[in-house]
Amino acid sequence: MASFFVENFGCRAARADGEAVSARLRADGMAEAEFFEAEIVVVNTCSVTAEADRDARAFVRKTRRANPAAKIVVTGCYAQRAPGEISALEGVTAVVGNSHKGLLPEIVRGLVMGPALPAAGLVSAAELLRGTAVWADDHFAHSFLEEAQVLPGAQTRPNLKIQEGCGNRCTFCVIPATRGHSRSLPAEKVLAQVRGFIAAGGQELVLSGINLGRWGRDLQESASFAGLIAEILNQTDLPRLRLSSIEPMDWTAELVSLMREFGGTRLARHAHLPLQSGSDAVLRRMHRRYRPWHYAQKAEALIEAAGPELALGADVMIGFPGETEAEFRETYDLIASLPFAYLHLFPFSPRPGTPGWELHRKSPVLPQAVHERMAALRALAEAKTKAFRQCFVGRRLPAITLNTTPAEAAKGRTNALTDNYLPVSLAQSLSANLLVDVDLAGIDRAGVLQGCADLAMADVAVAM
Repeated sequence: MASFFVENFGCRAARADGEAVSARLRADGMAEAEFFEAEIVVVNTCSVTAEADRDARAFVRKTRRANPAAKIVVTGCYAQRAPGEISALEGVTAVVGNSHKGLLPEIVRGLVMGPALPAAGLVSAAELLRGTAVWADDHFAHSFLEEAQVLPGAQTRPNLKIQEGCGNRCTFCVIPATRGHSRSLPAEKVLAQVRGFIAAGGQELVLSGINLGRWGRDLQESASFAGLIAEILNQTDLPRLRLSSIEPMDWTAELVSLMREFGGTRLARHAHLPLQSGSDAVLRRMHRRYRPWHYAQKAEALIEAAGPELALGADVMIGFPGETEAEFRETYDLIASLPFAYLHLFPFSPRPGTPGWELHRKSPVLPQAVHERMAALRALAEAKTKAFRQCFVGRRLPAITLNTTPAEAAKGRTNALTDNYLPVSLAQSLSANLLVDVDLAGIDRAGVLQGCADLAMADVAVAM
């Protein structure tokens, strides 16, 4: 039996791709193994920052050293953006861009069963001579992996990617080039996936996409994202649905009303709205489609609908070209005024081929200023996260049990996640994939809530 390992970098949508690849390979009879012993190692890359590119290259080198006999297949956004650069790395057998990711399981089978399949769209004759096959073009005709049924397993809360690509053209973003235009999985396929997940005993499913709120607009019969969510909640028995990142202006009145109706029961009270900047001028330079006051209005509407238990999260970019101290202060003040549960902070990284590359050349922000601004926002974010979590001590929240590390299991503990995205360590040994109510008694130094599940209120299994 051939063996494989998939390493995922980047966002939830990328992880959903990796999970789908793994599921397809398992269905083909291949066995999962650690990267240092697998025959095929798939590196599913991100390219949103230069650091993401470096991380992918470092993992390829690490695999090459630890497992020189492995056939390394690199896929994802970095493979799409710079296939020639990837193919030049020592030990890489094949490069599969996002344009051909749907064919990845077939390509892997070809590598296992015999010589590498003939390359389609080779970037140059040099790669052909090296024996590195490259699948990448700008058509994105084979980018979905919807044939793989999403199931509970290694990922208790798996990601179902229902939307791919983006047409927003933000000045800093390379995603339109690495993922293509917006494309949607038809509603009937989404519902079939949800029903299959339920039949397999799944409890919580995460919907993901590159620009998730734009789902349905490209379909022959245009559909709305809110309409799809209503169908899932009204036409299936899915116990809990969680929505991943959604752009602020895609939180329509209909979608907010669904949070009001189902939040805390079958819809997780968790909303991630990318912010990027709280400065009107910076958002305009970024070509973002909302203003700071729009963002605040959406956040307030969601909190009003779901209650103060809602976990509000955001992405924030520091050091966009030309960002002044005053513009940064606008971002800081907006964040300070809203009840964020967490923030994802990252410095601006110029990406080749984007308008931001030229903006950075003309108006870079000094590294020291970026460092100081990151530190200031990091301290603010940590204070907000601590305050949000602390207010739930002494309360009861719905949660799902997760796959627990051996070290925690040995202590008789179980990891869990509340519906409003709070990590919990339970003082009980429970199986994964159980919906329970947890009583939160305290919080440790790492910010993890401590508690116990009310076993009298749930049909649960004790972990062996």
